[in-house]
Amino acid sequence: MELAGHPLIRELCSLELSTVDYVVAGSGPLLAHGLRRVVHDLDIVARGDAWKTVLQLGNPETPPSGCGRLVSLFDGDIEVFDRWLPGSPGPDEMIEAAEWVQGIPFSPLREVLSWKERLGREKDQEDIKLIRDYLAHPGG
Repeated sequence: MELAGHPLIRELCSLELSTVDYVVAGSGPLLAHGLRRVVHDLDIVARGDAWKTVLQLGNPETPPSGCGRLVSLFDGDIEVFDRWLPGSPGPDEMIEAAEWVQGIPFSPLREVLSWKERLGREKDQEDIKLIRDYLAHPGG
């Protein structure tokens, strides 16, 4: 799948964030690897220039996790965090560990699996199964 054609990816790219200062977390990596066709929003972890850019576009608030700050853009399509979930690595570590897919930095699927398992939310169970299957049989 060509990521550039996806509406959420188009919105993300329109922000022109410095690609060395953010990573797509949440369910975005499942989209990047073709495990899901539909994701409802993109969760971005940003630092430095990318975070400064986002602060000019919206007002930071406390995210549901209570961890760090969140700026919601495009009516919630793009949610930019300065920290990820409690117990996760800091933004620098997450961004440095990114996997690049079609020129966009994404959190590695193993990391996504780790935090989705840790959270144990009902809504993540399908994703956990998809990621486990994918990692067990890379390349299809």
